[in-house]
Amino acid sequence: MSLTRRSRWATVATALAVAAAGTAIALTGQGVSQAAVLPNGFKSVGYMPSWAGSATSVQYSKLTHINYSFALPNANGTLQPIENTAKLQQLVTLGHQNNVKVSLAIGGWNDGNDSAFETLAGNSGSRTTFVNSVMSTVRQYNLDGVDIDWEYPDPGTSGNNYTALMGQLSTALHNEGKLLTAAVVSEGGTANGVQPAVFGYVDWLNIMAYDGGSPHANYDWSINAANFWKNRGLPKAKTVLGVPFYSRPGYYTYAQLVALDPANANRDCTTAGGAQQCYNGLPTIRRKTQWALANAGGIMNWELSQDATGANSLVSAIYETVMGGSPTNPPTNPPTGRTGRITGIGGKCVDIASASSANGTAVQLYDCNGTAAQTWTVGTDSTVRALGKCLDVAAAGTANGALVQIYDCNGSGAQQWQSQSNGTLRNPVSNKCLDAQNNSSANGTRLQIWECFAGTNQRWTLP
Repeated sequence: MSLTRRSRWATVATALAVAAAGTAIALTGQGVSQAAVLPNGFKSVGYMPSWAGSATSVQYSKLTHINYSFALPNANGTLQPIENTAKLQQLVTLGHQNNVKVSLAIGGWNDGNDSAFETLAGNSGSRTTFVNSVMSTVRQYNLDGVDIDWEYPDPGTSGNNYTALMGQLSTALHNEGKLLTAAVVSEGGTANGVQPAVFGYVDWLNIMAYDGGSPHANYDWSINAANFWKNRGLPKAKTVLGVPFYSRPGYYTYAQLVALDPANANRDCTTAGGAQQCYNGLPTIRRKTQWALANAGGIMNWELSQDATGANSLVSAIYETVMGGSPTNPPTNPPTGRTGRITGIGGKCVDIASASSANGTAVQLYDCNGTAAQTWTVGTDSTVRALGKCLDVAAAGTANGALVQIYDCNGSGAQQWQSQSNGTLRNPVSNKCLDAQNNSSANGTRLQIWECFAGTNQRWTLP
């Protein structure tokens, strides 16, 4: 299935309408609001199909990128007319008002017919025609880039042609400050049709880590799919993990399943239509996002019109996890605040050891490297958060030398920090300050609490 085109989803939508007899699913318009600013360039990418959903229903404030699906190529390199261009234009207008980048996805499953891609990529003339067609369309609709969804170039000649096409697109798009991304198969031999040279051409790859695994798109299978690409040489920052907003085998949308039973939001499998349907509920989406925060460059979803609303929204779950929630303690209203690095003595950064999000992981000083393990949100609720966890005094200690760690956010006094005018961060319960042990700036220096004296090892520059 992968990024399936209208032919299959239209049939499924009809079946779902029958299955949900009398159940209304309404998406609330988001309107204009401030866009998500996610730490360390983390991406939350959503596909929006031409045939489903409304541009006014999108939660722009919780996304960074939207891919409008799909344009189709002709064998001579031209593009077929884009469906529902009024919707595309509205998506671009609302997206840009909210600082969200909008790209055009070209391709899709198309019933497995990739003959147009095969033909146009195999000839230098039609490749150039395609690139020129793409650039003309990008300019016409004020798009921010394109997402190539050729499903799938085969290893060998087809893969060579795909590489040539992506190289030419990369030059043309990047010369105008536009994005080039691609959707790719989860794993297996077909993936070798996307040659490692392509990794250098794209801004990132959207890994379609669904339509596989038993149960469908389960955590371990999905993480293995992302690691498969990383092991082939795809950089961490260009690894964007795809998650499904629908079930297999029946292609029920997540919104439909939640409408049938709200408890389904916290499950990964349920019975619907007389069969077991498996998908990703809130806990699994949060857990995958946690992994991606530490090990990848973002999360992608197929697709936005299939999401539920309110507290059951998967888009919201991704955003809240990135901005400071945890799988066991997601915030209903995640704290707002300033996000970036925290520096201390010697200009070193406050760092989570080994970029691990496990409870009890040490917090230390380390050379600044811009990773998610050094990207902190100083919240309006007096928490300091990274990798979905809170800066925490171990065992709620109050004595000098009590070590600092990360832990599930729980609202306790051990996770409260107050910024003082002298540059210190004070824990009000202990009345002690965040302190670098032994006045050291060496990599690996543990952080602790100590009586406040505003020495160089207690002064911190916040985002």
